[in-house]
Amino acid sequence: MKPSFRTAQVSRRRFLAATGAVIGFPTFIPASALGADGRPAPSNRITMGVVGWGMQGPSNTGNFMRQPDCQVVASANIDSNHLEASLKAINGHYKNQDCKGYADYREMMARTDIDSVMLAVPDHWHALIAVEAAKNKKDIFGEKPLARTIAEQQAIVKAVQANQRIWQTGSWQRSERNFHYASEIVRNGLIGKVTRVEVGLPAGHHDFAGTGKPLLQKLAEMPAKVTNLAKVLPGSPEWQAAVSKPPVNLDYEKWIGPSKMEAYIQARGHMNWRWNYNTGGGQLLDWIGHHGDIAHWGLGNDDTIGPMEVEGAGEFPNPEALWNTCTKYRITCKYPNDVEMIIAGGHPDIAGGTKWIGTDGWVWVDRGNAFKASKKEWEEARSLPDDLRKVKLPLTPGGHWRNFVDSAKSRQPTVTPVEVAHHSAIPGHLGLIALLTGRRIRWDAAKEQIIGDEGAAKLLNRPYREPWSLA
Repeated sequence: MKPSFRTAQVSRRRFLAATGAVIGFPTFIPASALGADGRPAPSNRITMGVVGWGMQGPSNTGNFMRQPDCQVVASANIDSNHLEASLKAINGHYKNQDCKGYADYREMMARTDIDSVMLAVPDHWHALIAVEAAKNKKDIFGEKPLARTIAEQQAIVKAVQANQRIWQTGSWQRSERNFHYASEIVRNGLIGKVTRVEVGLPAGHHDFAGTGKPLLQKLAEMPAKVTNLAKVLPGSPEWQAAVSKPPVNLDYEKWIGPSKMEAYIQARGHMNWRWNYNTGGGQLLDWIGHHGDIAHWGLGNDDTIGPMEVEGAGEFPNPEALWNTCTKYRITCKYPNDVEMIIAGGHPDIAGGTKWIGTDGWVWVDRGNAFKASKKEWEEARSLPDDLRKVKLPLTPGGHWRNFVDSAKSRQPTVTPVEVAHHSAIPGHLGLIALLTGRRIRWDAAKEQIIGDEGAAKLLNRPYREPWSLA
């Protein structure tokens, strides 16, 4: 159930807080705060703090700084180099020194003069930071997947709803024309009854940070001549060569946070944390919030918590390997009304992107404005005429980040609210559990519980390392 939102009103106290005149924070009133530079006055402006400055943080922040009625005023990071880079970029954009840096995100969240936050952190940190933000009455732009586990996602949904926060997920494909058009074709029944959906995701591993290549070059000179980080196991000479002390700029104890403590290896740190199940979820969970999200949009499953059954098979490295996430997978999800969804990575018969197949045709969509359909006129039109748009999906003409700012001001839900993010990621989470256990998973969507498999049900959550707690 979606919460009702109160109409936003900016009080005099919030304006004073925004300038640091109350609550004990340093007072600063930049020239731009008076609106003299042509920007909206503070009473009409959304203030934002950002957490994370790796892959998505800089681009998300850049998009928000381009919104004239959004001002980034704070940045939090446990890597001092990343924090310095963020402050340089933000203050450089505004040509002042008003953005304040924090080593602890909780200090930033406590500021009552910050309206919203942008979160772009590793998966194992999503839940803790998002819940803290919601409790501190921040509206939230958070990256996908919603969290590392279904239980953590449930906690985020509960916190956002209880505190009546606006949430936008970084599933930005919903704000792209071709994805919107394809989903409307399906939702309006033009391909007939949907029988099958194909969701093609990437496979393998990718060295996003560029830290894997130099390590492999180093290992290639050793006797075993290892050429794949998924083959490096604890206790081996190669493992010992990969382990190092954390750099002085990184608080590694806090970076690991609630996850199991393990040796620092640069090649599975920043950006490449995705390839280690201790901190990420591999390609499957990295992408389910994109193409899987679009599949649900076309099916009309935003408000449902299916599927009913999930099974699959995949190829995994040794669970103790340096990079240990699934490298090839194929998952079958059964939904109500005899709809079958295939989620696959590394299988050439399933094209990347999302394809809906119905009794009267099919539609396929992908990034790069890619669009194909069983009818040529659909490919040529690229938008539905109004008389066929019986179901009208929300449009975001200003883009995904503009949609968040508008929603924060209007208190109306974004195009990807927290409930949608939760539902879109569930097939990926259940699919991973099916892959890890090798068993068919039966899912009670109403209760959000795995049926008849205690071992699999334990994977709905993960233990937290002390002193971290989601309570």
